[in-house]
Amino acid sequence: MVSRSYSNLLELASGETPSFDRLSRRIPRIMTVAGIISDLDNDLSESVCSDPSSSVQRERIIIVANQLPIRAQRKSDGRGWIFSWDENSLLLQLRDGLGDDEIDVIYVGCLKEEIHVNEQDEVSHILLESFKCVPTFLPPDLFSRYYHEFCKQQLWPLFHYMLPLSPDLGGRFNRSLWQAYVSVNKIFADRIMEVINPEDDFVWVHDYHLMVLPTFLRKRFNRVKLGFFLHSPFPSSEIYKTLPIREELLRALLNSDLIGFHTFDYARHFLSCCSRMLGLTYESKRGYIGLEYYGRTVSIKILPVGIHMGQLQSVLSLTETEAKVAELIKQFRDQGKIMLLGVDDMDIFKGISLKLLAMEQLLVQHPEWQGKVVLVQIANPARGRGRDVREVQAETYSTVERINQTFGRPGYDPIVLIDEPLKFYERIAYYVVAECCLVTAVRDGMNLIPYEYIISRQGNEKLDKVLGLEPSSPKKSMLVVSEFIGCSPSLSGAIRVNPWNIDAVADAMDCALEMADQEKQLRHEKHYRYVSTHDVGYWARSFLQDLERTCREHVRRRCWGIGFGLSFRVVALDPNFKKLSMEHIVSAYKQTTKRAILLDYDGTLMPQGSIDKSPNTKTIDILNSLCRDKNNMVFLVSARSRSKLAEWFSPCEKLGIAAEHGYFLRLRRDTEWETCIPVADCSWKQIAEPVMKLYTETTDGSTIEDKETALVWCYEDADPDFGSCQAKELLDHLESVLANEPVTVKSGQNLVEVKPQGVSKGLVAKRLLTTMQERGMSPDFVLCIGDDRSDEDMFEVITSSMTGPTIAPSAEVFACTVGKKPSKAKYYLDDTVEIFRLMQGLASVAEQMVTM
Repeated sequence: MVSRSYSNLLELASGETPSFDRLSRRIPRIMTVAGIISDLDNDLSESVCSDPSSSVQRERIIIVANQLPIRAQRKSDGRGWIFSWDENSLLLQLRDGLGDDEIDVIYVGCLKEEIHVNEQDEVSHILLESFKCVPTFLPPDLFSRYYHEFCKQQLWPLFHYMLPLSPDLGGRFNRSLWQAYVSVNKIFADRIMEVINPEDDFVWVHDYHLMVLPTFLRKRFNRVKLGFFLHSPFPSSEIYKTLPIREELLRALLNSDLIGFHTFDYARHFLSCCSRMLGLTYESKRGYIGLEYYGRTVSIKILPVGIHMGQLQSVLSLTETEAKVAELIKQFRDQGKIMLLGVDDMDIFKGISLKLLAMEQLLVQHPEWQGKVVLVQIANPARGRGRDVREVQAETYSTVERINQTFGRPGYDPIVLIDEPLKFYERIAYYVVAECCLVTAVRDGMNLIPYEYIISRQGNEKLDKVLGLEPSSPKKSMLVVSEFIGCSPSLSGAIRVNPWNIDAVADAMDCALEMADQEKQLRHEKHYRYVSTHDVGYWARSFLQDLERTCREHVRRRCWGIGFGLSFRVVALDPNFKKLSMEHIVSAYKQTTKRAILLDYDGTLMPQGSIDKSPNTKTIDILNSLCRDKNNMVFLVSARSRSKLAEWFSPCEKLGIAAEHGYFLRLRRDTEWETCIPVADCSWKQIAEPVMKLYTETTDGSTIEDKETALVWCYEDADPDFGSCQAKELLDHLESVLANEPVTVKSGQNLVEVKPQGVSKGLVAKRLLTTMQERGMSPDFVLCIGDDRSDEDMFEVITSSMTGPTIAPSAEVFACTVGKKPSKAKYYLDDTVEIFRLMQGLASVAEQMVTM
């Protein structure tokens, strides 16, 4: 279901007041059958509902990334273009896991080359027809501000833990560049809308260049099946929260159905940011991590990407590769030299200079390796541009020159720097010959260099002959990898190092050189088993399976959009869940004669954020107005103590009160307090209270509330992550020490509570309905309002009683929760303000009926 409101997200991104229109512009074209594009009119329902008679039989996935997996080359005569697949692109390689016979793949992204405006239509047609690619054309100035300035100078450094503490250290936040970023994401969304069949297609968005794209797509198609994978690190909350548009990016990502990360650390940081900045909590069910976000479950996927085995093996089989391997053997091994290899992009986070310093330290500490060990450093061109890249290049060149001058001799340079682009087979040849591969990046999202090295060292029969190995001889490889790269956790046989510790890296290099062959073989076998089975196809297949699982509930949910601009999100709830109408309930109130009204207090009549929790005079007047009608039984049901409730509501003579979740109750002010269950033995407090005190002392901001029959540990003012962690520990601790006591231990919103077994607000609802039945006044009107998990017990009792004798057969029953969220209630109101208005309306009607 599509939201019928529209706001200009670009204006909002710039800080301006959003403007609204009535969707007067035409909706982009929608592809309903592969290859057939039809223009639809301005009716929203037509744009989101596919005609069953024309729907495609095969599943289809739209893969969206900053760059298409396409190479473009000008024809020799300068007229037109020649296009081909980029075999090295991850986006192309992941198709292996999807199955060409089962799924159609459409790509949306930019070309590396700039296409003139006059050629764009022709190029779009060629790419769609021949490659199923939808190119996104961006003006050069916009692309530069979006990619080179915002993505590469602001997002990318921050996600790699580099704060712009000074103008020299990364780019300071610039709102005009942010606006350019949002503009480009909007252009991508427009291109997707031209080809999407929203009821059937899956959309998979890749990387930090397109982090707000999910909001544009979710706003246009509320039920879009949308996955997002972040290929860079996600920083800790301490770093991320410095970003001025931190909440906008989080909310945009949460408009996805599935969010993928390479490592648990990255996912943990994202979840921590959601907790600290948005107040969201996550839980793990049957191995799947999920965030509840306005009735939608946003799933979290943790799986590192793999390599394309077929491509690597085919390159290993090339005669060019064999020739290059033979050349390198002659250059190094036949000269008595051992090759160490580094392959990195020339950027500030790859740690090239640290690696060079470690090589220097190795030669100083272990002079026996001088003249024998050579570090070949392949420096790929940087993807970004700027002063930081030039500084890295200058430092690298000067360091190489200094080390070679110090330790070099005729026929021997300890470091060979290759800073020109190599063909893929040439790089593979270096992998085959290298005894050890060094990856010492100070921060990297994944880095597949170690995986490529492992497969290359496995080789094949032809390469074995070139290397002089027996066909059946076991292979060996050694890896020295940084702790700060995404592939590190999956390579348990590698020597992990802190790249900032030059001595440790040098020791690791020496260890790799000295290690026994048998140990190297065992480590290689372990790595090869993992890398060969967890390839890019496995990764893509696993991600899509989880995306399908996450989206299964879409058709069963009623969806609508709320919020403006980049705060837009979709509420997805049960089809029968609807907003409580004032007109409906007032009409029902007037037409009924016996009424039961149950009201929660905190979070329902009283806002959660209020410091003064005592009721105001207006609340007291409303309750008294309802109680004056002899046909009404009004109950206030709260977790608070009976002494506090009795004090606050002493002006309400006829109000029934249930305290401590219903353990104590009284039907009116002049009656004695009763208990819903036999009087509890509270000797268990002597066990529980010392435990809670221990956690209070170690958790700053936490408190203990001692009630007559319950103990509550509250951590509302504690650090959200630490408080939540301590609450889980306390819950387990209390369940263990109180296992033989007649109590239950439950967690709630920012609290852990111990209370007698069998006590719940549901008991109050049963007691009220039973009392009214015994008095011969079975209610034909029931209103129950609450806001949290404890109130669900009341909703359940009332709903189940509709078929029983305690409620009249034709009764009007209104179970209402506060806020749009999954609930056993059938109705909702947005907040305490709306509840107050509703209660004022009912009180006014009650006054009129009493005076009639």
